[in-house]
Amino acid sequence: MANAIEVRELVRVFGTQTVLNGINLDVKEGETMVIMGGSGCGKSTLLRHLIGSLRPTSGNIHLFGEDISVLPEAEMDRVRRKFGILFQSGALFNSMTIAENVALPLREHTDLDHHIIDIQVKIKLELVGLREHAEKFPSQISGGMKKRAGLARALALDPRILFYDEPSAGLDPVTSAEIDQLILDLTRKLGVTSVVVTHEMDSAFTIADRMVMLDKGRALRVDTREAFDALRKLPEAEAAALPETERLIRQFLRGDAQGPITERKAATNYAEDLLGTGLKKQPPSAITPTR
Repeated sequence: MANAIEVRELVRVFGTQTVLNGINLDVKEGETMVIMGGSGCGKSTLLRHLIGSLRPTSGNIHLFGEDISVLPEAEMDRVRRKFGILFQSGALFNSMTIAENVALPLREHTDLDHHIIDIQVKIKLELVGLREHAEKFPSQISGGMKKRAGLARALALDPRILFYDEPSAGLDPVTSAEIDQLILDLTRKLGVTSVVVTHEMDSAFTIADRMVMLDKGRALRVDTREAFDALRKLPEAEAAALPETERLIRQFLRGDAQGPITERKAATNYAEDLLGTGLKKQPPSAITPTR
């Protein structure tokens, strides 16, 4: 099976901070890849590189065989028409109806007759179960419905890849499960490649074909859902003998309160703060004292 996405030695530096540190990742056509990890691990930064909104400090990203890390912006716009993005908030325009939101990419990027666009909008809304709500405004629908409307808009141009940024964030468990099922159904019906950024483990283990665990800008492990599930379910006695990296991944997957992640947090910052070595140098006062 060919690769839809290839990431090679991706590095991103902001100032003195290395946020992504040598990421290598392949996403196969038609599969669902889940990108997971704790807050600040680099998930969102990686996603922004995959959609071309950030350029690497070094390394390469190939989408559809094209190296987007060196493409001019005009060429990048052409590539972006081949993928869709479901933003964490849905990112709908509040002044437009749901149907108008979904129609927007078609009106902006195609020359289709408005009758054809209306038909396409109805088809996309039917796929996400919102056709009967087409004339409502975002303020008139629930959070889960906004996510589905955002997904319908992401599907408007019949993309080959769908990117999801925390699709279950802020949703109740039942609505979250409905979104997971919708992702599975769309992947099966449309044959699209899906890349999902999430820290919700229930969702990750429901939708993933393969998963990548990020930590401090590094890809600790890329493997199948079954392999990660086996690590998650490994008995404590056997897990104690694992290397630290594997124990760290297992702690994250299980949400355990004790393990390498919490030990690392406890071991840092406090000593520096206590001794003053972690304090930033204070800027000079803007006011000169008179005595």
